Amino acid sequence: MKLRMNHRTANPAGFQALLQLESAAQKMGLEPVLYELIKIRASQINGCAYCVDMHTKDLRGMGETEQRLNLVVVWRESPVFTGRERAALALTEAVTRLPEKGVSEDLYEEVRAHFSESEIVALLMAINAINCWNRMAVTTGMYPGCF
Repeated sequence: MKLRMNHRTANPAGFQALLQLESAAQKMGLEPVLYELIKIRASQINGCAYCVDMHTKDLRGMGETEQRLNLVVVWRESPVFTGRERAALALTEAVTRLPEKGVSEDLYEEVRAHFSESEIVALLMAINAINCWNRMAVTTGMYPGCF
């Protein structure tokens, strides 16, 4: 593994902008565990080892079980996630992979059954923030332990 560049120091203003987005998303009221599950699932989809490593460590620090951490990648086949978490993970996948036709009406209605409009905005901000972080990390060659 080779770090292509340290985007944090190469252009600190860009890094600060992402930190501001992240800070705003974190303050929108989602439960910390749910927030981290979103981060992990998007990072798995995007192939960002750096972020998967960081966010699984963060969840472990919150007392999350190894079983749930291991099953995020196959959450649809696992009974250990709540309906609310499942809706958030489904939205994370849809927004991360954004199909040509966008997020389906069925999925949107499922999310609405578990989240208020304000919480849906918080979900979208969290999903978009991690997708931005993933794209920066993958493109610049970040890997677990590179910093």
